[in-house]
Amino acid sequence: MSGTPVNPFARWSEIASASGGAAAYQEHFDELEASGVDVHGEARLVASLVPVPARVLDAGCGTGRVARALTRLGYVCQGVDADLAMVQVARERDPATHYVHADLADLYLRTQAFDVVLLAGNVVPLLAPGTLDGVVDRVAVHTKAGGSVVAGFGLDAAHLPEGCPVTSTDAYDDACTAAGLSLLDRWATWEREPWTPGAGYAVSLHQRPA
Repeated sequence: MSGTPVNPFARWSEIASASGGAAAYQEHFDELEASGVDVHGEARLVASLVPVPARVLDAGCGTGRVARALTRLGYVCQGVDADLAMVQVARERDPATHYVHADLADLYLRTQAFDVVLLAGNVVPLLAPGTLDGVVDRVAVHTKAGGSVVAGFGLDAAHLPEGCPVTSTDAYDDACTAAGLSLLDRWATWEREPWTPGAGYAVSLHQRPA
């Protein structure tokens, strides 16, 4: 195929640079938590799906906020992210969790059978153009039979970083179907508030056949 190769890191790197990078990203969540804001909805939802010590892959883990919470709860959690600066912050703050620097589009982990694969923090809409199907396929490969894939992402400008285009639930569902994943449920928040078409955020639960 001719043409310019897709840079799978391009979209996120532009947004991360504009917002101050890994340190500023982590500082933002530290400030939220210090002010009393609940920042652990994703970890609680995972905990409601599988018991300790299930294996969880935090795909697009950033600085490890969710992975760190899951490890503290007793899960065998692994984080992976394409941003090396984010991974370095995660490793420094959380030596108990194994963090890998890798691109989700060609992800290959030696231990692949995860009970839950989590894509939080707008990982899906921040993927580089043209990589959604490939990423979801790699995610499915790393999900054990009967396991779950949970993805939460914004569906409008109010729930997305500035400059980030919308990825529709239809496009995401199509990618999941092609990867052999079936939609089980969808909510409007990590607290499982009911989802309706037109909602600004979606948390989708898909399953790999047993």
